Amino acid sequence: MSNSIEDDSFSKPVGRWSVYCYGVGHMLNDITSACWFTYLLLFLTEIGLSSRDAAIVMLSGQIADGLATVFFGELIDRFGHFKIWHSAGAILVAVSFSSVFGGCIPCKLLSSFSTIVETVSYSTFAAIFNVGWAATQVSHMSMVSCITLNSTSRVVLASCRNAFTMVANLSLYGIAFIVFEVIRAETRADIENQYRWIAYLSIFIGCCFVGVFYLGTKEPRSKTGIHGDIHARISWTYWFLKILYYQVAIVYMLTRLVLNVSQAYLAFYVIDDLQMAQSSKALVPAIIYICSFVVSILLQEIAWKEQRLKAYYTAGGILWIFCGIAIILLPQSMSLFVYAISIFIGIANALMTVTAVSMQNVLIGQDLNGCAFVCGSLSFLDKISCGLTLFVLQSFHSKFTVIYELLES
Repeated sequence: MSNSIEDDSFSKPVGRWSVYCYGVGHMLNDITSACWFTYLLLFLTEIGLSSRDAAIVMLSGQIADGLATVFFGELIDRFGHFKIWHSAGAILVAVSFSSVFGGCIPCKLLSSFSTIVETVSYSTFAAIFNVGWAATQVSHMSMVSCITLNSTSRVVLASCRNAFTMVANLSLYGIAFIVFEVIRAETRADIENQYRWIAYLSIFIGCCFVGVFYLGTKEPRSKTGIHGDIHARISWTYWFLKILYYQVAIVYMLTRLVLNVSQAYLAFYVIDDLQMAQSSKALVPAIIYICSFVVSILLQEIAWKEQRLKAYYTAGGILWIFCGIAIILLPQSMSLFVYAISIFIGIANALMTVTAVSMQNVLIGQDLNGCAFVCGSLSFLDKISCGLTLFVLQSFHSKFTVIYELLES
């Protein structure tokens, strides 16, 4: 009798408060990730690192993140305790992130600001930050499948999480806008001071929301089956025999690739190509995330089935293609139109992200004891592909810059 009552509650829709508390649990990761992808390359090149060295720092972090996601996924499936892994990762993120944007600490200790020392220093802290980030991400993402078996509630949880991702991004750009306006960057020390304040305030806001998550979210079950019996841990080879695993992996990897790479180069685009004001590198991303936030909230009110997930994802992909074409063709004289394009990018981002994450839960289904490995392995593909792509793009940018300077001279 008790098992049937538990199973019934496990299949019922999740309450609003529980959805909210779960949704804010990734805020620290989201706000630091937004800063990572939006400003890291810009920050490193502004303080004097070459495009290639900046790409090495980014790649070291992405590789560490990718490897750690698979490792933590296996450990979480083996031992459970989602909230313990989440808290350990959050602590590591909070401690290490300020060092990524806080200036080269080893350089000061060694009294050497050589390029090699700076690159190694930033790469080390980037790797540490991303290891903590991976622990929090995998534990938080894999919790969805263990909180409920209700398909609509799983999408609602993913949608709420995505909505607070937008809140995190908006918080970052609000902080960045104020900091860029108040602190003028005339020297390297000023630039480091700008980003140091952005990092400190981001960590503070993220930690406040994570505290709400710990207080309002119960540790979900992972070892108990839907009929109350204990299931054996699922081997990772089980997933590699499913065609759906590869389909979802491609969808998720490409989605994250589009979002992360576009976010990384958006600030360069509005400043270097469109020659817009410094404040635009905060305003344009803010518009994108306001629109994504609104769409994510609206998506929570829809009853979801697999076919509807595919339809909405396709719509988001098509919309992004048109936005990409518009960005390529947009002349500098019509730079203000980038704000209109940003609206549609925000809509496309929400449609693709919510549905791509929800497809993971369709793949997992009721195989709860392998959910962390699925999330970890898909994130591995995301991080490695993104890191390599950014490294290649930055390397080409570095070569083209040298050629351009030679031609100018």
